[in-house]
Parts: sequence; C-alpha cells; structure tokens
Amino acid sequence: MKRINLDTEEIRSFCLLAETGSFRKTAQRLGISGSTLSRQISRIEDRTQARLFDRDTRNVALTEQGKMFLRLAERILNTTDSALDEFDTYLNTKRGKLTIAGLPSVTAGLLPPLIAEFMQAHPNVDVQLNDMLSEGVLREVEMGRADIGFTADVVEDTDNLSFQRLLSDRFIAVGAPGGFLDENRTYQWQEILSQPMVAMSRETSVRSIIDAACTQHGFAFHPRFEVAHLATAGALVSQGLCITALPSLTLPVLGRAPLVFRQLESPVLLRHIGLIWRSGRTLPPAAQAFLHLVRSRNLKSLVAHLATENAAEDTVA
Repeated sequence: MKRINLDTEEIRSFCLLAETGSFRKTAQRLGISGSTLSRQISRIEDRTQARLFDRDTRNVALTEQGKMFLRLAERILNTTDSALDEFDTYLNTKRGKLTIAGLPSVTAGLLPPLIAEFMQAHPNVDVQLNDMLSEGVLREVEMGRADIGFTADVVEDTDNLSFQRLLSDRFIAVGAPGGFLDENRTYQWQEILSQPMVAMSRETSVRSIIDAACTQHGFAFHPRFEVAHLATAGALVSQGLCITALPSLTLPVLGRAPLVFRQLESPVLLRHIGLIWRSGRTLPPAAQAFLHLVRSRNLKSLVAHLATENAAEDTVA
C-alpha cells in the first residue's frame, strides 16, 4: 500500500479552507498567496488521489471524501500539537526526569537543600537520587544510568567523563563528650592517631585520602575499627569506644548522638568534591537546569551552614 506523505502545514491549510470555504480568506489568514494555497490543496489531492473539494467561481465545499479526510486531518493535527506541547514542556523542565548519583555524605549533606530548591522551581520533574561509593558514581554516569554524579577528589577529564571541582571539604576530628577531644582546641594528626580510631573501609574516598596522607608524612595508621557506613562510625564514637577523622560534609550522616568536633592540622586534609557528566553528550534539560542551580550557589557557605545546623545541639569546636 502506497504511503501518503503530507506535511503539517499542508494539512493545516486544508483544515482552514474547509472551515472558511474561501480560498481568499484562507490565504489571508495564513499569510500566503492564493496561488500558493491552491498548489498546496492540489498536492494534497494528488497525494491522496482523491478530490477533496468541489469548487466553482464563488464557493468551495468539501466532498464526501473531503469530509472523511477532514476528520483524520484534525486527529493528525491534535496529536502533533499535543506531542509538540509535551516536548516544549520537557525542554522547559516542566516535566522530565533527573537521575543523580553521589557519595552518601554528599547525597545526605549537600544535595537535599539543593534538590528541595530545584523541585520547588520544577515540581513535575521526577528526581532520582542514588547514593554509592566513588567507583559506583563513576560507573553510573559513564554507563548513562545517571545524568550527573557528585564524587570526591579530582577525576581526570577523559573521552568518557568531564569533571568540575565544586568545593574543598576539610577533615575534622570527631569524638564523644568527655573523651580525648574534650579540650576545645585544634588537634594535630599525630595526636589523634595515637588513640583508638574508627576508619571507613578502604573502598571509600575518605579512607584513601587518610591512607595517602599517612604514607606521605610517615604516620602509622592502625584503626581499631573499620566500617562501611558513616552512621556506624558515629555510633561507635558516641559510645566513647574510639575517635575518628572525617570531612565536615559527613556530619549530617553521623547520627544525632552528642559529639564534639575539633579542627585538625599538620597536615590540613581536604577532600575535593566535584561533579561529573558524560563528555560529548548533551545533558537533558532537567540536568542542565540542576547544574545551573548548583553552579549559581555558594556551596562553601552552604556546607558551613549545614555543619553548624547539624551540630547545634552538640559540642562543637
């Protein structure tokens, strides 16, 4: 069966002519010449192989075939307009989906207020947030299962991934009230390493930074406990079993037990937080809008506010 190929402008011209019954009025409303309109209608009739209008010097009337084609043409235009409206809605981030992968400390600490602000501006965008370790974040973005990712340390720009540093998160010492860190002052790494410590597992960005710093400075690091989850570390510390050292962005994940937080130096350790996306790929509109929001905010101030808010009921350096 031969396919009938018509463009939407020709179909709109046909529908308007059926409505007005006048070539002159239709051409004026469309802003085209009468001869152009006549050629459009002739092309439709040629391609459908049907006479759609009966014409005389004064009147234009639909044939029975024309009446049937009009019903189908109106369906085509309604479907086209609906689809284009849906696409326009998508482009303007009124609808769509945004998938973010990030480190647990980032997804729990940094992102919630940003996502809340984003969803207030784009309430019909479906936001999916996946928390995982650094390797998982890289994998999710590289495989296209996440639009953007938030990870730690510098990721080299490659053919697959691009990286933008957002902020530097300083390590602090964390302990229980009345314990080793009870004195309100700045502590040195050699001091805290002499105490029982809980460390994050070796697969985490936090642990890799501490291990690298200890190797560089010749410090011995033999933690009493190793855990995979920040909440577990917080629970052990709150019981006075150990102390720990963590980036300040992790504070919201440690739990609500009273803790003390002290500055650390010699060396000052920083964990660099940045975002990644697939190189050479155009991000969906929702992801572009979220990146614009992230880049427009003072993230350092936000992190400082979160740390202060989280520790409001605790003892803080």
